[in-house]
Amino acid sequence: MRAKYKKEVGLTLLFAVILVATIIVVAFFRRHNVAILEPRGTIAHQERNLMLVALLLCAIVVIPVFALTILIALKYREGNTKKKHYSPNWEGGRWMEVTWWGIPFAIIFVLAIITWNSSYNLDPYKALASNNKTMRIQVVSLDWKWLFIYPDQNIATVNYVRFPVNTPVNFEITSDSVMNSFWIPNLGGQIYAMPGMSTDLNLMASKAGAYSGSSANISGQGFSDMDFTATASSKQDFKTWLSSVKKSTASLSENTYSKLAKPSLHNQIAYYSSVKSGLYDQIVDRYMGPMAQMPGMHGEGQ
Repeated sequence: MRAKYKKEVGLTLLFAVILVATIIVVAFFRRHNVAILEPRGTIAHQERNLMLVALLLCAIVVIPVFALTILIALKYREGNTKKKHYSPNWEGGRWMEVTWWGIPFAIIFVLAIITWNSSYNLDPYKALASNNKTMRIQVVSLDWKWLFIYPDQNIATVNYVRFPVNTPVNFEITSDSVMNSFWIPNLGGQIYAMPGMSTDLNLMASKAGAYSGSSANISGQGFSDMDFTATASSKQDFKTWLSSVKKSTASLSENTYSKLAKPSLHNQIAYYSSVKSGLYDQIVDRYMGPMAQMPGMHGEGQ
């Protein structure tokens, strides 16, 4: 009687712990905005769904394994005087063998198909389908700030990027320092910014708003404050903002850029009404060929 009572108490406590843990997790996600779970763009939405599908498929294996582990530990514990006969040399059970080998195989097969399709559909270099013309924005990772160049609008910004909602944006990304990583969690996954290379990332915001962007790769002393704001707005609001940037008295010349490329912390938002032609390509070329060996051609490192 006492053993049965202890078993019931143990099971009750176990279920109580699981219930409390579940409530805490649900409450946390309801009170906190987890960017990757709050997609505001077409790519981010697909990535969120992909993560949830993969999680559910894994749960089909993980949950039964943990449940059986707890059940077996309770059933065959030393204090259980009513445990059934133990057969260590038990053979047979063809259907059981098929079950515990077949289910993981089926899950891996499904995951392989999903991985194959998503690798193509979510290719960061793949242009996004839209009735609106794709906007080009060139991104340069510096110590410790982000420079955004609009080649078609001939403007530039620091630690702030803006684009119209429902408009595909092609980010061309490089670094004028160490390797870094460009990330706007609400809109899509991260991609590396590397000196001497130019990587592409295609994103599109489906809802207007201001979204946090950051560096997802440790790059030195100012890494933790290497943040920026990405704002998706209506086309009219974007045109108004563009006009205001054009009124700025600052221009991004070669001399201005040399000063900007020097390491600095806690950088404020800055606007440039014009940009030296071909600046982005020059930054990429600095790390390629004989020019990479010339003194003064690199932004200073940490």
